[in-house]
Amino acid sequence: MNTARSGRPVVAIVDAYSTASHLAPLFHAAGHDCLHVRSVAEPPPVFASSFRPEDFVDTVTHRGDVAETLAAIRPYAPVALLAGAEIGVELADVLSEALGVRSNGTALSAARRDKYRMMETVRSAGVPAVDQILAGDLDTLLDWYGDTDRTVVLKPVRSALNDGVSFCSTAAEVRTAFGDLVGADSALGVRNDAVLAQEYLVGAEYYVNTVSLDGRHRVCDLWKTQHLGVNGVRDLLGGSSLMASRGPEQDLLAEYAFSVLDALGIRNGPAHTELKLTPDGPRLVETGARVCGAMLPLLTRAALGESQLEWTVLAYTDPDAFEARRRTDYPLTRHAVCVNMIAPESGKLLDYPKLDELRALESFHDVLLKVRPGEELSRTVNDLTYPMLVHLVHEVEGVVTHDYMTARHLDGEGFYHVV
Repeated sequence: MNTARSGRPVVAIVDAYSTASHLAPLFHAAGHDCLHVRSVAEPPPVFASSFRPEDFVDTVTHRGDVAETLAAIRPYAPVALLAGAEIGVELADVLSEALGVRSNGTALSAARRDKYRMMETVRSAGVPAVDQILAGDLDTLLDWYGDTDRTVVLKPVRSALNDGVSFCSTAAEVRTAFGDLVGADSALGVRNDAVLAQEYLVGAEYYVNTVSLDGRHRVCDLWKTQHLGVNGVRDLLGGSSLMASRGPEQDLLAEYAFSVLDALGIRNGPAHTELKLTPDGPRLVETGARVCGAMLPLLTRAALGESQLEWTVLAYTDPDAFEARRRTDYPLTRHAVCVNMIAPESGKLLDYPKLDELRALESFHDVLLKVRPGEELSRTVNDLTYPMLVHLVHEVEGVVTHDYMTARHLDGEGFYHVV
């Protein structure tokens, strides 16, 4: 594809990996070509396999020199530039601001990636936030933890996919988690020089997926998650259920999420916000200034007819249409659940003997295989090690709930043939 011949306006996407790999075809359908910008020459393996080069007129690779990257982008005269995956958020801020297109700017860019700064920025804006500390040494961390056992969460300052997250209930567990994290590389290839420790928030966890245009926000979809204590992990994601757009919980979550977006300067583009609803009200887990991951918007689209992906494209290509529809509630005409299957052991996967039983469920919509027969299966301990995601969709909520419970039951002895 050649933009000079097509004469179509161009949208630049920084790191169009994972779910963001589905943005370019939608921009094409809206009459735009797409330019890909790589924030690093060699993207992390977790992202690289999802890239679709045929969707782009060209790829520009950032090699550390912003002026050089801008010089390579400017001939395409992009009308918009946005982040795709998490690793592209900061570069997208720099480039979009320099190009003079819609941008979240660079003033709060670090707070949108650094989880410690994120929480402190939210707190400074008057939004209730979790108690935390950034510790580069063990003594500082243990002083914060105190003499009384309590549950806390340790995580890398910059990462994604729940990589490196540890739940600790004793000082000994805190010491071990600190030792495992400091000096190690995150899933995104970033060296952990310090550890972020936070109080453990009691309550159910939710996702609020939004798209913003000039500081005005749209809730595209809300999800309630379910977690299990399994494989040595206190809170391992087992599934997520699509919620109606309105209700006492939803209204509270949306209002809080909007205050977080405002505090972090997320004025344009998609955002994925994870919250817990505690006895004291909503509290932020983290926000990503990009589309929701794990292909969840594809399930949203199957249930609602459109998702955060479509709303993102609408905001950048037809702002008037976005604003005209922004306040409308989405109708929950079909219910949806994403089931995260959990592998109990590691080894070479020979087969999924009960996969046909999953496919036979009345609400079965799709299965996203992350590990195929013949490949190495890892014991599931984080977002990187789920063997598959099962998408369920049906008009009747009870059918989806029944099939969700059945899938959870099947995901046990005999589901994995491993040697």
